[in-house]
Amino acid sequence: MKIIQINNCHYRRGGADVVYLNTTQLLLKNDHEVINFSQRTANDINLESKEYFINQIDFFKLSYLGKLLKTPRFFYSTEAKQKLEDLIIHERPDIAHIHTYKGTLTPSILIPLKKHNIPVVITLHDYGLLCPHNSFIDGKGRICEKCLTSNNAINCITNRCNRNNLLLSSISAFEFIFHKKFLPFENYFDGLISVSKFGEKLHKRKLEYINKVFHLYNFFPNLSATKQNHKKGNYFLFYGRLSAEKGIMTLLKAWKNLNADSVLKIVGDGPLMPDIKSFITENKLLNVKILGFKKGEEINSLINNSSFIIVPSEWYENNPLTIIEAYANGRPVIAARSGGIPEIVIENKTGFTFEMANVEQLSSAITTASKMSETEYSIISKGAREFAEINFSEENHYKELMNIYDKIIQHKS
Repeated sequence: MKIIQINNCHYRRGGADVVYLNTTQLLLKNDHEVINFSQRTANDINLESKEYFINQIDFFKLSYLGKLLKTPRFFYSTEAKQKLEDLIIHERPDIAHIHTYKGTLTPSILIPLKKHNIPVVITLHDYGLLCPHNSFIDGKGRICEKCLTSNNAINCITNRCNRNNLLLSSISAFEFIFHKKFLPFENYFDGLISVSKFGEKLHKRKLEYINKVFHLYNFFPNLSATKQNHKKGNYFLFYGRLSAEKGIMTLLKAWKNLNADSVLKIVGDGPLMPDIKSFITENKLLNVKILGFKKGEEINSLINNSSFIIVPSEWYENNPLTIIEAYANGRPVIAARSGGIPEIVIENKTGFTFEMANVEQLSSAITTASKMSETEYSIISKGAREFAEINFSEENHYKELMNIYDKIIQHKS
Protein backbone atom coordinates (compact mmCIF):
# COMPACT_ATOMS: atom_id res chain seq x y z
CA MET A 1 0.00 0.00 0.00
CA LYS A 2 1.20 3.53 -0.77
CA ILE A 3 0.42 5.98 2.03
CA ILE A 4 0.95 9.72 2.39
CA GLN A 5 1.68 10.66 6.00
CA ILE A 6 0.90 14.35 6.57
CA ASN A 7 1.93 16.51 9.52
CA ASN A 8 2.77 20.15 10.26
CA CYS A 9 6.40 19.35 11.08
CA HIS A 10 8.79 16.50 10.36
CA TYR A 11 10.67 16.34 13.65
CA ARG A 12 9.93 15.47 17.29
CA ARG A 13 8.41 18.69 18.61
CA GLY A 14 5.42 17.27 20.49
CA GLY A 15 3.38 14.13 21.03
CA ALA A 16 1.51 14.30 17.71
CA ASP A 17 4.79 14.62 15.84
CA VAL A 18 6.22 11.58 17.65
CA VAL A 19 3.17 9.53 16.65
CA TYR A 20 3.44 10.74 13.04
CA LEU A 21 7.10 9.71 12.85
CA ASN A 22 6.50 6.41 14.68
CA THR A 23 3.62 5.59 12.32
CA THR A 24 5.83 6.28 9.32
CA GLN A 25 8.47 3.86 10.64
CA LEU A 26 5.86 1.23 11.51
CA LEU A 27 4.46 1.28 7.98
CA LEU A 28 7.93 1.13 6.40
CA LYS A 29 8.82 -1.77 8.68
CA ASN A 30 5.82 -3.65 7.30
CA ASP A 31 6.88 -3.07 3.67
CA HIS A 32 4.50 -0.26 2.76
CA GLU A 33 5.56 2.68 0.63
CA VAL A 34 5.34 5.88 2.66
CA ILE A 35 5.50 9.43 1.34
CA ASN A 36 5.77 12.25 3.85
CA PHE A 37 4.35 15.74 3.41
CA SER A 38 5.21 18.54 5.84
CA GLN A 39 7.02 21.88 6.09
CA ARG A 40 10.72 22.37 5.54
CA THR A 41 12.76 23.16 8.69
CA ALA A 42 16.36 22.92 9.89
CA ASN A 43 15.41 19.85 11.95
CA ASP A 44 14.25 17.69 9.05
CA ILE A 45 15.86 14.43 8.07
CA ASN A 46 16.58 13.66 4.42
CA LEU A 47 13.62 12.44 2.39
CA GLU A 48 12.95 12.04 -1.32
CA SER A 49 9.59 13.80 -0.87
CA LYS A 50 11.20 16.78 0.89
CA GLU A 51 11.24 18.71 -2.39
CA TYR A 52 7.44 18.97 -1.99
CA PHE A 53 7.62 20.29 1.59
CA ILE A 54 6.37 23.86 2.06
CA ASN A 55 8.52 26.71 3.32
CA GLN A 56 8.46 27.38 7.04
CA ILE A 57 6.77 30.40 8.60
CA ASP A 58 7.16 30.69 12.38
CA PHE A 59 4.01 32.67 13.11
CA PHE A 60 4.79 33.23 16.80
CA LYS A 61 8.16 34.84 16.08
CA LEU A 62 6.61 37.51 13.87
CA SER A 63 5.95 41.06 15.07
CA TYR A 64 2.38 42.15 15.75
CA LEU A 65 2.23 43.74 12.29
CA GLY A 66 3.82 40.64 10.78
CA LYS A 67 1.12 38.48 12.38
CA LEU A 68 -1.60 40.67 10.92
CA LEU A 69 -0.07 40.55 7.44
CA LYS A 70 0.40 36.78 7.58
CA THR A 71 -3.06 35.99 9.02
CA PRO A 72 -4.53 34.91 5.63
CA ARG A 73 -1.68 32.39 5.32
CA PHE A 74 -2.78 30.91 8.68
CA PHE A 75 -6.20 30.18 7.14
CA TYR A 76 -5.17 28.96 3.70
CA SER A 77 -1.86 28.08 2.05
CA THR A 78 -1.85 28.08 -1.75
CA GLU A 79 1.71 26.73 -1.58
CA ALA A 80 0.65 23.70 0.48
CA LYS A 81 -2.32 23.05 -1.79
CA GLN A 82 -0.23 23.15 -4.97
CA LYS A 83 2.70 21.14 -3.64
CA LEU A 84 0.47 18.42 -2.25
CA GLU A 85 -1.35 18.20 -5.57
CA ASP A 86 1.99 17.85 -7.37
CA LEU A 87 2.94 15.09 -4.94
CA ILE A 88 -0.38 13.28 -5.42
CA ILE A 89 -0.04 13.39 -9.22
CA HIS A 90 3.52 12.09 -9.02
CA GLU A 91 2.93 9.34 -6.44
CA ARG A 92 -0.75 8.30 -6.82
CA PRO A 93 -1.21 7.20 -3.17
CA ASP A 94 -3.83 4.72 -1.99
CA ILE A 95 -4.67 6.72 1.14
CA ALA A 96 -3.67 9.87 3.02
CA HIS A 97 -3.19 9.85 6.79
CA ILE A 98 -3.24 13.33 8.35
CA HIS A 99 -1.92 14.04 11.85
CA THR A 100 -1.77 17.86 12.26
CA TYR A 101 -2.39 20.50 9.60
CA LYS A 102 -4.12 23.56 11.12
CA GLY A 103 -2.15 26.79 11.11
CA THR A 104 0.74 25.52 8.98
CA LEU A 105 -0.31 23.24 6.12
CA THR A 106 -3.85 24.63 6.59
CA PRO A 107 -7.19 23.20 5.35
CA SER A 108 -6.11 24.00 1.78
CA ILE A 109 -4.48 20.55 1.60
CA LEU A 110 -7.90 18.92 1.76
CA ILE A 111 -8.84 20.29 -1.67
CA PRO A 112 -6.38 18.28 -3.82
CA LEU A 113 -7.06 15.16 -1.74
CA LYS A 114 -10.78 15.53 -2.48
CA LYS A 115 -10.15 16.45 -6.13
CA HIS A 116 -8.13 13.28 -6.74
CA ASN A 117 -10.51 11.09 -4.73
CA ILE A 118 -7.85 10.05 -2.20
CA PRO A 119 -9.31 8.39 0.92
CA VAL A 120 -8.44 10.55 3.94
CA VAL A 121 -8.12 9.60 7.60
CA ILE A 122 -7.08 11.95 10.38
CA THR A 123 -5.73 11.01 13.79
CA LEU A 124 -7.42 13.15 16.43
CA HIS A 125 -4.40 14.15 18.51
CA ASP A 126 -6.39 17.09 19.89
CA TYR A 127 -9.93 18.45 19.63
CA GLY A 128 -9.48 20.72 16.62
CA LEU A 129 -12.66 19.51 14.89
CA LEU A 130 -14.71 20.57 17.91
CA CYS A 131 -12.82 23.46 19.52
CA PRO A 132 -11.24 26.48 17.72
CA HIS A 133 -8.20 26.37 20.00
CA ASN A 134 -8.02 22.55 19.90
CA SER A 135 -7.87 22.02 23.67
CA PHE A 136 -11.19 22.90 25.38
CA ILE A 137 -9.34 25.39 27.60
CA ASP A 138 -10.32 29.06 27.85
CA GLY A 139 -8.01 32.04 28.34
CA LYS A 140 -8.06 31.61 32.12
CA GLY A 141 -6.96 27.99 31.92
CA ARG A 142 -10.38 26.54 32.69
CA ILE A 143 -11.91 23.60 30.85
CA CYS A 144 -14.56 24.97 28.50
CA GLU A 145 -16.95 23.27 26.04
CA LYS A 146 -18.91 26.39 25.03
CA CYS A 147 -18.05 26.17 21.32
CA LEU A 148 -19.10 22.51 21.27
CA THR A 149 -22.39 22.93 23.12
CA SER A 150 -23.44 26.24 21.54
CA ASN A 151 -21.91 25.56 18.12
CA ASN A 152 -20.60 29.15 18.15
CA ALA A 153 -16.85 29.69 17.70
CA ILE A 154 -17.14 33.35 18.73
CA ASN A 155 -16.83 32.06 22.31
CA CYS A 156 -13.13 31.59 21.53
CA ILE A 157 -12.81 35.36 21.12
CA THR A 158 -14.91 36.44 24.10
CA ASN A 159 -13.01 34.02 26.37
CA ARG A 160 -9.60 34.75 24.72
CA CYS A 161 -8.93 31.02 24.56
CA ASN A 162 -5.67 31.20 22.60
CA ARG A 163 -2.95 32.26 25.08
CA ASN A 164 -5.40 34.78 26.62
CA ASN A 165 -4.63 36.94 23.58
CA LEU A 166 -7.35 38.74 21.62
CA LEU A 167 -5.58 38.63 18.24
CA LEU A 168 -4.58 34.98 18.46
CA SER A 169 -8.02 33.98 19.77
CA SER A 170 -9.68 35.87 16.90
CA ILE A 171 -7.48 34.10 14.37
CA SER A 172 -8.36 30.70 15.91
CA ALA A 173 -12.08 31.49 15.86
CA PHE A 174 -12.21 32.78 12.29
CA GLU A 175 -10.01 29.93 11.04
CA PHE A 176 -12.52 27.50 12.57
CA ILE A 177 -15.48 29.37 11.07
CA PHE A 178 -13.75 29.56 7.66
CA HIS A 179 -13.03 25.83 7.76
CA LYS A 180 -16.63 24.90 8.65
CA LYS A 181 -18.08 27.26 6.05
CA PHE A 182 -15.91 26.52 3.02
CA LEU A 183 -14.18 23.21 3.82
CA PRO A 184 -16.52 21.42 6.24
CA PHE A 185 -14.68 18.69 8.11
CA GLU A 186 -17.29 16.00 7.47
CA ASN A 187 -16.97 16.41 3.67
CA TYR A 188 -13.21 15.93 3.58
CA PHE A 189 -12.40 13.27 6.19
CA ASP A 190 -13.47 9.71 5.43
CA GLY A 191 -12.37 8.43 8.84
CA LEU A 192 -11.35 9.84 12.23
CA ILE A 193 -8.98 7.91 14.49
CA SER A 194 -9.53 8.78 18.14
CA VAL A 195 -6.62 7.82 20.41
CA SER A 196 -8.92 7.60 23.45
CA LYS A 197 -12.44 6.36 24.15
CA PHE A 198 -13.06 9.72 25.80
CA GLY A 199 -12.22 11.53 22.56
CA GLU A 200 -14.33 9.08 20.58
CA LYS A 201 -17.39 9.90 22.72
CA LEU A 202 -16.78 13.64 22.42
CA HIS A 203 -16.63 13.51 18.62
CA LYS A 204 -19.68 11.28 18.41
CA ARG A 205 -21.67 14.07 20.04
CA LYS A 206 -21.59 15.56 16.54
CA LEU A 207 -23.95 13.61 14.30
CA GLU A 208 -21.81 14.27 11.21
CA TYR A 209 -18.93 12.25 12.76
CA ILE A 210 -20.84 9.48 14.49
CA ASN A 211 -20.23 6.85 11.79
CA LYS A 212 -16.68 7.93 10.96
CA VAL A 213 -14.86 7.55 14.29
CA PHE A 214 -12.50 4.64 15.00
CA HIS A 215 -10.80 4.13 18.36
CA LEU A 216 -7.09 3.23 18.37
CA TYR A 217 -4.61 3.93 21.17
CA ASN A 218 -1.13 5.21 20.39
CA PHE A 219 1.63 2.60 20.50
CA PHE A 220 5.14 2.14 21.85
CA PRO A 221 7.74 1.11 19.23
CA ASN A 222 9.66 -2.12 19.93
CA LEU A 223 7.82 -2.68 23.19
CA SER A 224 9.04 -6.27 23.45
CA ALA A 225 12.66 -5.08 23.39
CA THR A 226 12.20 -2.36 26.02
CA LYS A 227 14.12 -2.86 29.26
CA GLN A 228 11.75 -3.53 32.16
CA ASN A 229 12.43 -2.57 35.75
CA HIS A 230 10.07 -3.75 38.49
CA LYS A 231 12.16 -2.50 41.40
CA LYS A 232 10.97 0.57 43.27
CA GLY A 233 13.03 3.68 42.55
CA ASN A 234 13.93 6.36 45.08
CA TYR A 235 12.30 9.34 43.34
CA PHE A 236 9.10 10.43 41.61
CA LEU A 237 9.30 11.91 38.10
CA PHE A 238 7.40 14.59 36.21
CA TYR A 239 8.44 15.16 32.62
CA GLY A 240 6.88 17.22 29.88
CA ARG A 241 6.12 20.80 28.94
CA LEU A 242 6.15 23.14 31.93
CA SER A 243 2.87 24.90 31.23
CA ALA A 244 -0.32 25.54 33.19
CA GLU A 245 -2.45 22.80 31.61
CA LYS A 246 0.08 20.17 32.70
CA GLY A 247 -0.76 20.79 36.37
CA ILE A 248 2.82 21.33 37.49
CA MET A 249 1.89 24.00 40.07
CA THR A 250 -0.68 21.67 41.65
CA LEU A 251 2.05 19.06 41.90
CA LEU A 252 4.40 21.48 43.66
CA LYS A 253 1.67 22.51 46.11
CA ALA A 254 1.11 18.83 46.88
CA TRP A 255 4.83 18.33 47.38
CA LYS A 256 4.84 21.14 49.93
CA ASN A 257 2.53 18.96 52.07
CA LEU A 258 4.86 15.94 52.03
CA ASN A 259 7.77 14.98 54.23
CA ALA A 260 11.30 15.71 53.05
CA ASP A 261 12.04 12.05 52.27
CA SER A 262 10.04 12.11 49.02
CA VAL A 263 12.16 13.31 46.09
CA LEU A 264 10.64 14.81 42.94
CA LYS A 265 12.60 15.26 39.74
CA ILE A 266 11.19 17.64 37.13
CA VAL A 267 12.29 17.24 33.51
CA GLY A 268 11.28 19.71 30.80
CA ASP A 269 11.04 23.36 29.92
CA GLY A 270 8.30 25.86 29.26
CA PRO A 271 6.70 29.17 30.18
CA LEU A 272 6.16 28.28 33.86
CA MET A 273 9.84 27.69 34.59
CA PRO A 274 10.31 31.05 36.43
CA ASP A 275 7.21 30.42 38.56
CA ILE A 276 8.36 26.90 39.36
CA LYS A 277 11.79 28.06 40.47
CA SER A 278 10.29 30.84 42.60
CA PHE A 279 7.86 28.46 44.30
CA ILE A 280 10.61 25.96 45.08
CA THR A 281 12.84 28.68 46.53
CA GLU A 282 10.12 30.43 48.54
CA ASN A 283 8.92 27.15 50.07
CA LYS A 284 12.41 25.69 50.55
CA LEU A 285 11.56 22.50 48.66
CA LEU A 286 15.03 21.00 48.82
CA ASN A 287 13.65 17.62 47.76
CA VAL A 288 12.55 18.96 44.33
CA LYS A 289 15.18 18.85 41.57
CA ILE A 290 14.80 20.68 38.25
CA LEU A 291 16.79 18.87 35.57
CA GLY A 292 15.80 20.84 32.47
CA PHE A 293 15.10 19.35 29.06
CA LYS A 294 16.33 15.79 28.49
CA LYS A 295 16.04 13.40 25.56
CA GLY A 296 17.22 10.03 24.30
CA GLU A 297 19.01 7.78 26.77
CA GLU A 298 18.99 10.43 29.48
CA ILE A 299 15.20 10.62 29.73
CA ASN A 300 14.86 6.86 29.21
CA SER A 301 17.16 6.23 32.16
CA LEU A 302 15.28 8.72 34.33
CA ILE A 303 11.98 6.99 33.55
CA ASN A 304 13.35 3.48 34.05
CA ASN A 305 14.88 4.24 37.45
CA SER A 306 12.01 6.24 38.93
CA SER A 307 9.32 4.83 41.19
CA PHE A 308 6.22 6.57 39.81
CA ILE A 309 5.60 8.94 36.91
CA ILE A 310 3.26 11.78 37.88
CA VAL A 311 0.80 13.18 35.29
CA PRO A 312 -1.22 15.95 37.04
CA SER A 313 -2.84 17.31 33.87
CA GLU A 314 -5.56 19.95 34.08
CA TRP A 315 -7.05 19.63 30.62
CA TYR A 316 -8.68 16.86 28.57
CA GLU A 317 -5.60 14.69 28.06
CA ASN A 318 -6.23 12.33 25.18
CA ASN A 319 -3.82 9.37 25.24
CA PRO A 320 -0.62 10.81 26.75
CA LEU A 321 2.64 9.30 25.52
CA THR A 322 4.05 9.95 28.99
CA ILE A 323 1.86 7.17 30.40
CA ILE A 324 2.58 4.82 27.50
CA GLU A 325 6.32 5.32 27.95
CA ALA A 326 6.02 4.82 31.71
CA TYR A 327 4.14 1.52 31.34
CA ALA A 328 6.58 0.27 28.72
CA ASN A 329 9.31 0.59 31.35
CA GLY A 330 7.20 -1.01 34.07
CA ARG A 331 6.69 2.32 35.82
CA PRO A 332 3.26 2.86 37.40
CA VAL A 333 1.59 6.27 37.22
CA ILE A 334 -0.11 8.79 39.50
CA ALA A 335 -2.44 10.83 37.28
CA ALA A 336 -5.36 13.24 37.31
CA ARG A 337 -8.75 11.94 36.32
CA SER A 338 -9.02 14.04 33.18
CA GLY A 339 -9.92 13.25 29.57
CA GLY A 340 -8.76 9.80 28.50
CA ILE A 341 -6.53 9.17 31.54
CA PRO A 342 -9.02 7.18 33.68
CA GLU A 343 -9.41 4.58 30.95
CA ILE A 344 -5.69 3.73 30.98
CA VAL A 345 -4.71 4.28 34.63
CA ILE A 346 -6.38 1.46 36.53
CA GLU A 347 -6.67 2.18 40.24
CA ASN A 348 -4.33 0.02 42.36
CA LYS A 349 -3.40 -2.06 39.31
CA THR A 350 -1.33 0.26 37.10
CA GLY A 351 -1.21 3.29 39.37
CA PHE A 352 -3.35 5.77 41.27
CA THR A 353 -5.65 8.60 40.20
CA PHE A 354 -6.86 11.79 41.88
CA GLU A 355 -9.42 14.49 41.19
CA MET A 356 -7.98 17.02 38.77
CA ALA A 357 -6.33 20.02 40.54
CA ASN A 358 -7.05 18.52 43.97
CA VAL A 359 -3.88 19.12 46.00
CA GLU A 360 -4.98 17.01 48.98
CA GLN A 361 -5.90 13.98 46.87
CA LEU A 362 -2.62 14.18 44.98
CA SER A 363 -0.66 14.44 48.25
CA SER A 364 -2.53 11.38 49.55
CA ALA A 365 -1.79 9.36 46.39
CA ILE A 366 1.91 10.21 46.58
CA THR A 367 2.01 9.23 50.27
CA THR A 368 0.33 5.91 49.51
CA ALA A 369 2.81 5.26 46.70
CA SER A 370 5.75 6.16 48.96
CA LYS A 371 4.71 3.63 51.61
CA MET A 372 4.39 0.67 49.22
CA SER A 373 6.56 -2.32 50.02
CA GLU A 374 8.88 -3.78 47.39
CA THR A 375 6.45 -6.67 46.91
CA GLU A 376 3.43 -4.37 46.52
CA TYR A 377 5.38 -2.19 44.13
CA SER A 378 6.49 -5.14 42.00
CA ILE A 379 2.85 -6.20 41.54
CA ILE A 380 1.67 -2.76 40.39
CA SER A 381 4.77 -2.32 38.23
CA LYS A 382 4.10 -5.60 36.42
CA GLY A 383 0.45 -4.58 36.05
CA ALA A 384 1.54 -1.41 34.22
CA ARG A 385 3.76 -3.38 31.86
CA GLU A 386 1.04 -5.97 31.16
CA PHE A 387 -1.41 -3.19 30.34
CA ALA A 388 1.08 -1.79 27.81
CA GLU A 389 1.58 -5.21 26.19
CA ILE A 390 -2.17 -5.59 25.70
CA ASN A 391 -2.99 -2.05 24.62
CA PHE A 392 0.14 -0.32 23.27
CA SER A 393 2.10 -2.91 21.28
CA GLU A 394 3.07 -2.03 17.73
CA GLU A 395 1.87 -5.42 16.47
CA ASN A 396 -1.70 -4.83 17.67
CA HIS A 397 -1.60 -1.21 16.56
CA TYR A 398 -0.47 -2.13 13.05
CA LYS A 399 -3.19 -4.77 12.70
CA GLU A 400 -5.93 -2.34 13.75
CA LEU A 401 -4.51 0.51 11.64
CA MET A 402 -4.60 -1.69 8.56
CA ASN A 403 -8.20 -2.63 9.31
CA ILE A 404 -9.09 1.06 9.47
CA TYR A 405 -7.24 1.85 6.23
CA ASP A 406 -8.95 -1.06 4.44
CA LYS A 407 -12.42 -0.04 5.62
CA ILE A 408 -11.92 3.55 4.53
CA ILE A 409 -10.52 2.59 1.12
CA GLN A 410 -13.33 0.12 0.50
CA HIS A 411 -15.97 2.66 1.52
CA LYS A 412 -14.41 5.30 -0.73
CA SER A 413 -14.25 3.05 -3.80
